[in-house]
Amino acid sequence: MKKFLLVLLMLWPVIAGAEAIRIKDLVEVDGVRGNDLVGYGLIVGLNGTGDGIRNAPFTEEIMSNLLERLGVNVSGEQYRPKNVAAVFVTATLPPFARAGSRIDATVSAIGDAKSLLGGTLVMTPLNGADGEIYAVAQGTIIAGGNSVEGEGARVVQGVPTAGTLPSGARVEREVSFDFSTVTVLRLALKSADFTTAARIEAAINEHFGARVATMLDAGTVALDLGRTGIVSPAHAISRIETILVQPAARARVVVDQRSGTIVIGADVRISRVAVAQGNLTLRVEESPLVEQPNPFSPGETVVVPRTEASISEEGTGLAEIIGGTSLSQVVAGLNALGVAPHDMIDILKSINAAGALHAEFVVQ
Repeated sequence: MKKFLLVLLMLWPVIAGAEAIRIKDLVEVDGVRGNDLVGYGLIVGLNGTGDGIRNAPFTEEIMSNLLERLGVNVSGEQYRPKNVAAVFVTATLPPFARAGSRIDATVSAIGDAKSLLGGTLVMTPLNGADGEIYAVAQGTIIAGGNSVEGEGARVVQGVPTAGTLPSGARVEREVSFDFSTVTVLRLALKSADFTTAARIEAAINEHFGARVATMLDAGTVALDLGRTGIVSPAHAISRIETILVQPAARARVVVDQRSGTIVIGADVRISRVAVAQGNLTLRVEESPLVEQPNPFSPGETVVVPRTEASISEEGTGLAEIIGGTSLSQVVAGLNALGVAPHDMIDILKSINAAGALHAEFVVQ
């Protein structure tokens, strides 16, 4: 148990205070954002693992439309190809993407295809939220798993019905955004915190030697370019990105009940409490006894039920957790209970309900 918790605590600094982080890792620049794209396409070249046309009629429809655009008339024809699959294609258009640049795309089967391994995506337009086409995707699919099937068994590894196209989409339209005309930069904190925002404001003002940054709220810091003496917003961002700031965060305990993972922040404190923990086990065993009559004597075989029931309780007894003034003392107090991770989650819940856990308790 001690080893379990100590390994998890490496996720947070154990020493007092956090390390200094670059501003570029703490904030996002308002207006500099990506745009989601989506398209509906067709994958061909599958080894008999495509959509069943009877269960996915939309696959036949899109294939007919594609063939007709290529000059092949298939009206009224009956065909049942098993090497095609209909998919949704998604991608993110990064900020400042220019026409001709390539971006990654992801494909996901929407029919009953068993695997997309070895398939090729046919040219698929990718639309933005405004309905305009911003990119076109085409290329060989890299599937995320394998699937093997026989007459009586099937083995699936990973997710073979989804895959990626690294650099498989080409940007055709640029998002109109003139970044050079911005006069006030708004820095949006990835994790809103008043203390962190104030420290960012102070660090930028100290860097320029003037009051050029103003904290608007816990998640926004405004930078006035007119006071910095820098005309270009891009140059201003490049100067402030590398400024180091020591971020502040709320004390937090995060637990995952499915995996039994416990993560404790460096600022977590526990008041002095006493905890008793026990496990109640109920056991019922059936040992029926068969009674048979003597040979050649009248009578019938009788099954006599025999049941053994027992109740056992195991526990750690009443243990005291001394209020910790540092992370190491909190860990030592919890480890003194000597219980399993899942039991520790229940104990932390109870300590939080008693008001002795001075941190935000997050259950996933």
